[in-house]
Amino acid sequence: MTIQLAIFDFDGTLANTFAVFGESLNTLALKHRFRPVTPEDEPRMRSMSAAEILRELRLPIWRAPAVLSDYRKMLHKRIGEVQPFPGIAPSLEALLDQGVALAVATSNTVDNVKSVLGDKLVERFTALECGSALFGKSHRLRHILTQTSIDPAHAIYIGDELRDAEAARSVGVKFGAVAWGYTRFDALLLQDPHIAFRVPADLAQLNVAASEWPPVESPSVEPVALLRRNDAR
Repeated sequence: MTIQLAIFDFDGTLANTFAVFGESLNTLALKHRFRPVTPEDEPRMRSMSAAEILRELRLPIWRAPAVLSDYRKMLHKRIGEVQPFPGIAPSLEALLDQGVALAVATSNTVDNVKSVLGDKLVERFTALECGSALFGKSHRLRHILTQTSIDPAHAIYIGDELRDAEAARSVGVKFGAVAWGYTRFDALLLQDPHIAFRVPADLAQLNVAASEWPPVESPSVEPVALLRRNDAR
């Protein structure tokens, strides 16, 4: 079965926002009074779900939207520092040339997506579901499926978080896990993704019959550090 629609998460999947996120996190902790994060916390927290991370930070869920809003403002001011992961743009162009429709589902803004990926590339996307939303990623995915009129059986959501896998399951699309994102790859593999991508260049090979997709195995890749030692205050 061929993939007709590839929906991508943005932060940590297409865009390398690690530096801005890591440098902003403990500034936000000070302002919003949640527990600061140390470099030693990272390996454990990068295997957690969003709800588990909030508990670890002692951040009530009702305060999370304000934290996210402030982070988005900080990111917007530094968006010029954010680049796509190496190999992302050529792989997206290859998928488009193969006739695969592309979409983005993110809480980030349309302007930030265009700033990082470039107007020329983004203009070729079929759908962009961006900005704050009350109903989360599943709602974004459903909206994209409605917009494109593509059967969920022919669609895949590609992301780097446990909630990406959950959202894909909830709307009946396939899930693709990436090795270069925020969540540890071994934790993503426990979600039984239909396909896993070790490097961005692998994305161009997406449209292979599902029966021919290779077995997914844990890679020998070291997670990227989000926090430097001097960021943990």
